[in-house]
Amino acid sequence: MSKAVCLLSGGLDSSVAAACARAEGHELYFLHVGYGQLTWEREVSSFNQLADYYGVKERLITTAEHLRAIGGSALTDPNMPVPENDLDPSVIPVTYVPFRNANLLSIAVSWAEVLGAQFIYIGAVEEDGSGYPDCRETFFRAFEEAISKGTRPETDIRIKTPLIRKNKKEIVLLGLELGVPLEKTWSCYKNQDEACGSCDSCLLRLRGFREAGIADPISYRQHTT
Repeated sequence: MSKAVCLLSGGLDSSVAAACARAEGHELYFLHVGYGQLTWEREVSSFNQLADYYGVKERLITTAEHLRAIGGSALTDPNMPVPENDLDPSVIPVTYVPFRNANLLSIAVSWAEVLGAQFIYIGAVEEDGSGYPDCRETFFRAFEEAISKGTRPETDIRIKTPLIRKNKKEIVLLGLELGVPLEKTWSCYKNQDEACGSCDSCLLRLRGFREAGIADPISYRQHTT
């Protein structure tokens, strides 16, 4: 059986991407990386609940704390407020963590090479995301080339982005089709008890559930969409 390292934040997108890996018949290895984000403890809880749900024994929780030290993002710098009620597609929001996905993928590649895994799954969304530059399909294809140049000759690792061209409605519906326990997922950038309902991640998630005609199973302090 082929092996797949799944980068799993515990959020909606990464959870559905991991379910895609499972549906495609791979042996799953779950990876969670903390980088100083405000909701890390809640994300780890979701990660472990999802790993338990899928019976994934091989799981790795690690950190990239240098991203917090570098700063430059409202997700890692407590002095930068997380924007509320703002989904302006023309600008990159301050919730962008500079080059985060390259850092996460580097960790995933290292683990995948040790495991002999053939695939890395990441729940990146280009069409209906926050506009982060490291969520573009061209970025992942370029990173695949870097993997090829920087690993053993016999190593062949592919990056799988099954959601890259989907919108949030389609992701919600796919999650339901694949049996993802959506109530265990967590997308909020600000809170760890009840989702805020106003950060861009909550807004995108709420929009997806609304357009899918399905109630979001997690609780919110407010609904702004």
